[in-house]
Amino acid sequence: MLCGCDELTASYTDPNSLIYCSEGSPANFNPQLDTSGTTVDASSHQIYDRLLDFDPVTGDVVPALATSWSVSKDGKTYTFQLRKGVSFHQTKTFTPKRKFNADDVLFSFNRWRLKDHAYNRVSGGKYPYTDSLGLDKLIKDIKRLNGYRVEITLHNRESSFLANLATDFAVILSAEYADVLISRNQKELIDQQPVGTGPYKLLSFHQDRYIKYNMHPDYWRDIDLVDKLIFDITPSSSLRLAKLLTSECDAIALPAHSELEVILQQKQLELDERPGLNVGFWAFNTSKPPFDNPQVRKALALAIDRNALIEAIYFNTAIPAKNIVPPTSWAYQSEIKSLAFNPITARKILREQGIEEGFTMTVWAMPVERTYNPNALKMAELIRAYLQQVGITVNIVSFEWSIFREYLTQGLHDSVLIGWSADNGDPDNFYRPLLSCDAIQSGTNRAMWCSAEYDKFINQALQYADIPDRAYFYGKANEFLAKEMPLIPIAHASQYQAYNKNVAGLVINPYGGIRFGGVKKLK
Repeated sequence: MLCGCDELTASYTDPNSLIYCSEGSPANFNPQLDTSGTTVDASSHQIYDRLLDFDPVTGDVVPALATSWSVSKDGKTYTFQLRKGVSFHQTKTFTPKRKFNADDVLFSFNRWRLKDHAYNRVSGGKYPYTDSLGLDKLIKDIKRLNGYRVEITLHNRESSFLANLATDFAVILSAEYADVLISRNQKELIDQQPVGTGPYKLLSFHQDRYIKYNMHPDYWRDIDLVDKLIFDITPSSSLRLAKLLTSECDAIALPAHSELEVILQQKQLELDERPGLNVGFWAFNTSKPPFDNPQVRKALALAIDRNALIEAIYFNTAIPAKNIVPPTSWAYQSEIKSLAFNPITARKILREQGIEEGFTMTVWAMPVERTYNPNALKMAELIRAYLQQVGITVNIVSFEWSIFREYLTQGLHDSVLIGWSADNGDPDNFYRPLLSCDAIQSGTNRAMWCSAEYDKFINQALQYADIPDRAYFYGKANEFLAKEMPLIPIAHASQYQAYNKNVAGLVINPYGGIRFGGVKKLK
């Protein structure tokens, strides 16, 4: 699956090729298996489609592979009418003999919800997003009513269900391809050599170097596509910018906040900005003492100056976080008060709780840049200096990204600087994946915090359709989090997209991964 450097270089000036300088290699090509933005960017909107999508302007759920749907009066049964004439990718090793139909929906959903499914344990058998929401427990049954009609029945109504079907992780795979791989005893290839219905099909992947895609010639949407899409994997932010300036890349991932002014000064470049649906935070591993003690967590929060952290790390491109949801969410509560920087009180509480001078803890820092925290290592160094003032010694820990996340799931950390970007506009997308009991096992609850009272609040919010009713219970959850502090919300950061002016149609997706369907290069 390799190509020569000359071929990649030739694409720089090819008007039918679009090169995106990405920040890292995906763990696989199936977002069902991974919540990493790197994996989502490389797969979710390039290779696949979903039953539903989000309107990027209004945030409303809109048709995609499902053309329409209806909901029963009790809110428990959803019936989807599926789109006809949708083609799957044809690759070197697979030629589809039929179009997309109900069998593909059942296969794609039953894979992650049924433990005895033939593909459930393939590629590790972990489905962090759907597991964190308990979607496997929520769905009672999925029926094929006919080739283009599917019925999903829930155990109880849940107001965020449709939104979750439109997220990056609810992708539709090919059941026919899965059957072919079973016959070849190659089931694991479904996630490494994928087949979807999306605008681009995977051509080749070289770890830490590039990903190449070809246009899907039979794509069902009437949108602009380039012949070749290339992800030039470039971990260094400064090198990504250099490649953008020299037109070796048409667009880049995650421009560093310190580089934004340079980009704005370039006549040939565009820089788009929008408020971020994200939160960067410092989470404590509450399964380990003394971080299981809310008073200790409160003292650590008092020991750091969050405003100074934001100024040093985000360069005025973020706002202080009071809740885990950003101010653009209707569940946000401005009246929640953040703890002010007070090292004297922090030291006093720590001594009262038995944390003596010289206590040592770890702060894990992401090795990658993310919108919600563009420099976790630098932030960790600043936190180390603050904690030293209250008698705590900090060891900073970091690993390669995939290992880092695996060790976090195992709970090896004392605390971690990480964050979350929304996959839809429903506040449930923050409250359950980040802090519910179910989210511990799925690996998205980095605080490893389980509270029956908190879960009761957020689950009650899902039983109502009206926003004021739901907001009441999220308000209770916000107050409870402010008291218990399993994590400290630090910042909500703006999103940026930098690209050459000859690129048309590239917009910031507020609900997840980047989309290159509908993007073209002007000649």
